[in-house]
Amino acid sequence: MLEIRNFSKHYGSKAAVKNLSLTIEQGDIYGFIGHNGAGKTTTLKAVTGIMPIESGDILIDGVSIKENPLECKKKMAYIPDNPELYEAMTGFKYIKFICDIYGVPAEKREKNIRKYAESFGMLNDLSEPISTYSHGMKQKINLIAALSHEPKLMVLDEPFVGLDPVASHTLKQYMCELCASGGAIFFSTHVLEVAEKLCNKIAIIKNGELIRSGPIEEVRGDSSLESLFLELTEGIKNA
Repeated sequence: MLEIRNFSKHYGSKAAVKNLSLTIEQGDIYGFIGHNGAGKTTTLKAVTGIMPIESGDILIDGVSIKENPLECKKKMAYIPDNPELYEAMTGFKYIKFICDIYGVPAEKREKNIRKYAESFGMLNDLSEPISTYSHGMKQKINLIAALSHEPKLMVLDEPFVGLDPVASHTLKQYMCELCASGGAIFFSTHVLEVAEKLCNKIAIIKNGELIRSGPIEEVRGDSSLESLFLELTEGIKNA
């Protein structure tokens, strides 16, 4: 589904990501864990085509995002850590706009928007301007728009930040459903308890380098994920 091959990225003389390789397969809920500034967001932005690839390659269903970015983007949805929406639009117009970009048929679009808006408790707020929404409501609009075009791959950067407990639970359910139907999830999080319960695989990145990856049971061994993470990132502030 997603293959990252020897990806590297520098900001000036600083290496943000160093020769990173990962494979996310169909059915995977793959957690991406690291301290602040470890290279998680840089990697996710490269996967989605937002960040130019300096060296290496990234493939979605075997297609290089460097060579055919549009084809790759048709198959995925990206949820950034900070919702960036067209605030003059209403929630409903924004979601319809995203569905139009992805060519979602009208009947399916209306059905999906209602389904996900109801699930996230946003149905009665869709007619309001996005500028009136709280951070959590904007995050929900992003999620509704992403899920409504039925992506094969979801890439999420700290998706649970700002969500209330009910919305977090709803998102976890939909993540599991997408993967059960043959999709895949690649997401970063600082909430290690969520990663431990939700993911079947994890990758830990430190100072731009991958230090552990694979099935979560193998990676953590007899330790908790929190204990392992603290051990591996010892000496780094703001982890």
